[in-house]
Amino acid sequence: MSLVSGIDFGRKARRLRVDTLVRLRWLAIAGQSAALLATHLGLGFSLPIVLCFVAIAASIWLNIGLRLRYGVNHRLEDGPATILLAYDLLQLTALLFLTGGLQNPFSMLFLAPIMISAVSLSVERTLALVGLMIAAATLLVFYQYPLPWLPGQSLQLPLLYVAGVWVALVLGAVFIAAYAFRVAEEARRLSDALTATELVLAREQHLTQLDGLAAAAAHELGTPLATITVVTKELRRMGPQEGPISEDIALLEQEAQRCRAILGKLTSLGEDEGAGPWLGMSLRQLLEEVVEPSRNFGVSLETKLWGEGAEPMCVRNPGILYGLGNLVENAVDFARDRVKVDAQWTMSRVRISIEDDGPGFSPEVLAKLGEPYVTTRGSDRRSKFEEGGLGLGLFIAKTLLERSGAALSMANAEAPATGARIAIVWPRDVLESNRTQASQPVENSANSPTLS
Repeated sequence: MSLVSGIDFGRKARRLRVDTLVRLRWLAIAGQSAALLATHLGLGFSLPIVLCFVAIAASIWLNIGLRLRYGVNHRLEDGPATILLAYDLLQLTALLFLTGGLQNPFSMLFLAPIMISAVSLSVERTLALVGLMIAAATLLVFYQYPLPWLPGQSLQLPLLYVAGVWVALVLGAVFIAAYAFRVAEEARRLSDALTATELVLAREQHLTQLDGLAAAAAHELGTPLATITVVTKELRRMGPQEGPISEDIALLEQEAQRCRAILGKLTSLGEDEGAGPWLGMSLRQLLEEVVEPSRNFGVSLETKLWGEGAEPMCVRNPGILYGLGNLVENAVDFARDRVKVDAQWTMSRVRISIEDDGPGFSPEVLAKLGEPYVTTRGSDRRSKFEEGGLGLGLFIAKTLLERSGAALSMANAEAPATGARIAIVWPRDVLESNRTQASQPVENSANSPTLS
């Protein structure tokens, strides 16, 4: 998985935009102003209206400053975004302090900046904002202006009720932060995993396209090579029959013939789909190409093929090669001594199973296999040669194989045996006709074969 390590996957694009915060703050300013005017002018309640609008004016000037300082599409670093959300909490605290503290029903708006932070910022910054909100709410329990009420009357709610509002705000903030962060994190991980899959598939597809480029280059080189061959024959006819010059001419003619043979192989690429060693390959060749890179890691790799009728043929699909290769690589990582790769076919299906004699999947991992960012790396065998994984390998392998029309089954060996078992099954006609599906998703039908 070194291919996708260190890639940002668009995390910068998920930072908060200045425009988003400015629009939300304008909405808050409009709501706060409407509520104050309705309370003071509509209901006739007495409240420090001037001081309240001073707090609202601070938000107005902040929005104007942000508009002048940043472009519409500018995305904030986590630090400035946290400061702006902290300001929103403090501005709301000032308004609540002037209008009754936690007795004011609008105190529930404390949860809005917390939810925005949980969706967009790290868990550490969200916890810091939750702590700030708890401190502000605690202050408002003991210090606040009287709750606005009818002229000549006052409403003082019991301390027990205010304490209940404080508890509700604290629990609500913690729950909303945890829930929103969890949902957003799962969406981010899935998005990153799908992006990594597309990168791997695009890279493998690029490698297959080199075949066509090689054939085109061979056609272009054919004319100058033919000229070299003609000139070499003329030099042989006109030059001396013996001596160093004759030997050089013979060597030049020999190398020209060798180049023509190589170009002849290259120009045959793409002329007959499913033919030749570059495009068409048997199941045996597919299996050998998959297991060959994992043979030199101190584990015995056994392959076995059998079945009914002729051996299946397929096209060199980069998605299948990468997916199977990743599964074999994982098996080698965790195996003690042996990995067994079996290929079996009938007239209707093709099945490849990969078994190792390692410890098998742990119960907590087994329930989540195939999900992004679920890593099973624990062996240090391959870590001597490669960097550690990101937990995306199995997800990418599963996605690519399912795109080729396969169905996967993953389980542990039955006791007393140990190890993991993975079975990949294709309908035979799908695998053999898999010529244009290397980059196109294929849906598994309800009649896909079940794995035993």
